[in-house]
Amino acid sequence: MTAIRVRFARWLYQHGRPNRLARILNRISALQFRSGKLAPRNWVTLEVPGRRTGKPVTFPLVVADHEGERYLVSMLGAASNWVANVRAAGGHAVIHHGTRENVLLTDVDAGARAPILRRYLAVAPGARPHMAVDPRAPLPDFDQIAVQYPVFRVTHDSSQHPDASATVVAGATLMTALLAAVTCYLYRPLIMRCPARSGAPGPGTGPPAHLEASTV
Repeated sequence: MTAIRVRFARWLYQHGRPNRLARILNRISALQFRSGKLAPRNWVTLEVPGRRTGKPVTFPLVVADHEGERYLVSMLGAASNWVANVRAAGGHAVIHHGTRENVLLTDVDAGARAPILRRYLAVAPGARPHMAVDPRAPLPDFDQIAVQYPVFRVTHDSSQHPDASATVVAGATLMTALLAAVTCYLYRPLIMRCPARSGAPGPGTGPPAHLEASTV
């Protein structure tokens, strides 16, 4: 990642919060990732009830795979809005990527986060400007910063009941189709480098710099 992109990524999240441009770009990416179009399999949209309003709130994130498990990482630390919402909801959430999956997000102890954080930076290069560690650093270096970055293990939650009607699904599909063209234009250099059938970004590619898990 070039110095200009690093500065841009940090500017989008000054003081640990997304600015207006970052919020707009996140909304577009959330719709794109939700549709599963033009996005690798590990780029997802997380949906969780807002802790104040109770209304569904969505966030574009990157799933890190490690030893057969799936994990979500907050590159901005514990102050991230989605982290507070997930904890307020008892870990119950929904992940979208073409399909809808009810999931349970469980906090990972800080002592077990190091290898997951390193894997996360490998699959989400856009998150590197926001985390105080070199992605190639040894695990002890990740241990030192692990307490700052919440990590959640993702498991299927069969206790939740699907509540999305066909009308809602159709409406979301139409909206994502409209915004996919905008996203394709904005990120066409990135999209052209993405492998067509791979479930993860190829070398030198990664989510756009604005994402909470790129955050992203």
